[in-house]
Amino acid sequence: MNELLLLIGYSAPVGLAAVGETVSQKSGVINIGLEGAMLCSAFVSMLVCHATGNAALGVAAGMLTGCAISLVFGVFTVILGGDQVVVGTAINLFSLGLTGTLFRSIFGQSGQLISVSKIPNWHGLDPLLAFLLVSLPLVTWLLTRTKWGLAVRSAGEYPKATVAAGYSVLGLRLEALTLGGVFAGLAGTYLSLGITGTFAENMTAGRGFVAIAMVTFGRWKPSLAFASALLIGFAESLQFRFQSYGWKVPYQLMIALPYVIALLVLVIVGKGAASPQALGQPYRREN
Repeated sequence: MNELLLLIGYSAPVGLAAVGETVSQKSGVINIGLEGAMLCSAFVSMLVCHATGNAALGVAAGMLTGCAISLVFGVFTVILGGDQVVVGTAINLFSLGLTGTLFRSIFGQSGQLISVSKIPNWHGLDPLLAFLLVSLPLVTWLLTRTKWGLAVRSAGEYPKATVAAGYSVLGLRLEALTLGGVFAGLAGTYLSLGITGTFAENMTAGRGFVAIAMVTFGRWKPSLAFASALLIGFAESLQFRFQSYGWKVPYQLMIALPYVIALLVLVIVGKGAASPQALGQPYRREN
């Protein structure tokens, strides 16, 4: 059981982000700014926890930060119709520069490690891991068994039918991005308060992009996306396992392994028939 919880812990940042990103993509939006949302959430949650000594407040702050960054992405892409790749890239670069600058200005040089209270756990299970496990059937039910979920999937498949049914495509996509932002915020928070108990510049290290790849690998299903994230978590844990066994494997290879897997997923799986038909396409209101 402890080994399983350890694996889930390594997988949690990518797993949380992938579950939320599944909802966003079901509505037709690829949140390329996911990496930036995670990074800002990791920083803000650490900052609040450091200032208050309360990990719960840090988690709440990180979650709200993820929502805010995702909504900024939504304003420029969903409402204004901007290119999702361009806007997302801008958000990621801005987040990297902002968090690095603030971290140095508040705590000194970037190499200085700040220790904060981590999320408490019981025999390896903490509240965010429990939330992740519970969220899998709940998000699946939300997308497949509720009117809202049907409308969200319609917005990602055939927006005109969504409008004909009396729903707002833009509103549904913003709502899906908000929910995805909650998960992105928790994903970044788990990096700083669940795993490391600190913050480092660019500590997300591409996990947001990996999460997007895992959504594709999981065929746009929350449970399969999380199962794919477990593969990434296992790959990340290998470097520590090999060290404990005394095996001399180049650490650079082990660090790169999760990203190599994600790249292979994108190349082999690609955008198949399971993807929402309007994925990545901005919706234009008809006059």
